[in-house]
Amino acid sequence: MLSSKEDVCCCMAPPTTPQTMKERILQTADKLFYLQGIRAIGVDTIATEVGISKRTLYNHFPSKDALIAAYLERRFVDPRPSDKPPAEQILATFDSLERRFAAKDFRGCPFVNAVAELGSEDRAVKKIARAFKESRRLWFRDRLTELGVAEADALATQLVLLVDGSIAQDLIHDDPAMARAAKEAAKVLLRNAGVDVSSDAARQAKADRSPQ
Repeated sequence: MLSSKEDVCCCMAPPTTPQTMKERILQTADKLFYLQGIRAIGVDTIATEVGISKRTLYNHFPSKDALIAAYLERRFVDPRPSDKPPAEQILATFDSLERRFAAKDFRGCPFVNAVAELGSEDRAVKKIARAFKESRRLWFRDRLTELGVAEADALATQLVLLVDGSIAQDLIHDDPAMARAAKEAAKVLLRNAGVDVSSDAARQAKADRSPQ
């Protein structure tokens, strides 16, 4: 489930860490919650999968709500800095989405899924989901600011909408090409804002010419 360290897509699982018991529980919860749904999976199932008692699980996570929050926070991985040009970083987001869409274990955005399952009245989950989505919007805004885009804040919102929209479309159509369509739309937005995206086109053409 991993991809480039520069990915800002919300669909990525976090990097693995040394396997403490708490991490084993959390990694198992992450897999089951994401693939089968939060409501469908109880703490009994997670404990059995890990091979521990429910009491041991509760020693690390006092409630299912605490485990859900930890699962979402684990997915909240900040993108690492990149030395690539800002426009290339922005467009690479959609390349990352296309790779995820093609994966058999892709089930959409875990933050959107959690809010959809648990309802907007679950304030803790909604707070984490909002924070994640805003962090990704601000990431786009910062890259756009580096490019000198005047309306960086508004354009960042549009790019996030393209990301989320392509995820929804892929879930319906099961077609990784939705990410490519979103990337082309992103290029139009960037060009309209005065950003030169020709370097990305040149890079892609070079990659297409490379022997497989």
